[in-house]
Amino acid sequence: MIDALEREVPKWDYPEYRGEEVALFIPCFIDQFFPEAGIATVKVLEKLNIPFVYPEEQTCCGQPAFNSGYWDDARKVMAQFGRAFERYKWIVTPSSSCAAMCRVFFKEADPNSPVVDVGARVYEFSEFLVNVLHKTDLGASFPHKVAMHIGCHGRRELGIARAAQTLLEGIQGLEYVPIPSVEECCGFGGTFSIKMPGTSINMGKKKVANIRKVYEQGVRVLATTDMSCAMHFGGLMKRDGDLADLQIRYIAELIAQ
Repeated sequence: MIDALEREVPKWDYPEYRGEEVALFIPCFIDQFFPEAGIATVKVLEKLNIPFVYPEEQTCCGQPAFNSGYWDDARKVMAQFGRAFERYKWIVTPSSSCAAMCRVFFKEADPNSPVVDVGARVYEFSEFLVNVLHKTDLGASFPHKVAMHIGCHGRRELGIARAAQTLLEGIQGLEYVPIPSVEECCGFGGTFSIKMPGTSINMGKKKVANIRKVYEQGVRVLATTDMSCAMHFGGLMKRDGDLADLQIRYIAELIAQ
């Protein structure tokens, strides 16, 4: 059987990091709903003595408008993103979904815009640590059984599944338990979940059913590289009393323990 991690399509040539200042991109939903993911990302960068800055003029990357078909509106938001981050060689975000929007879909929305070059410099936190910094063991300890969900953007567009799992397995005492059919979509898809709620919910329920299988093996923490997916199936889990004590944590939170 082909390992799910080997089905990643994208392969990137990562430039060498030479100690430059890193710009931290905190997406809208992280800022509003999961600030602990951003805080943990900051703690890990501090632990590694990586110089970083938070450009205060940043807003959204434009993904909601892009996914909804409002490309003219998306381009306006993307332009602001470019102005906020254009002077930075490295842009790191705790969201594989938003990183994929910047690195993959900016060029689809506006191929001749200078924002495409800016978007090409956006990296999800775990791929920055593993594929750029070559850090796989940061001395973290988390002696628990942990499963992990990697969203479609991270798995299929960025190809970071192996990096994320390597980072997770580098945590001392952690026992990784794979979710069955882990590569299957959770059904969120951003605005897809609003436009096609029936399909989205059914896909989410299937993901929750597979999560329940690792819960029965003793898993009480579910790591992820994308809290937007967690917002979707996590909402379904809250309606299931059997999974009430299963925590969903961004991967940096486990490292920053």
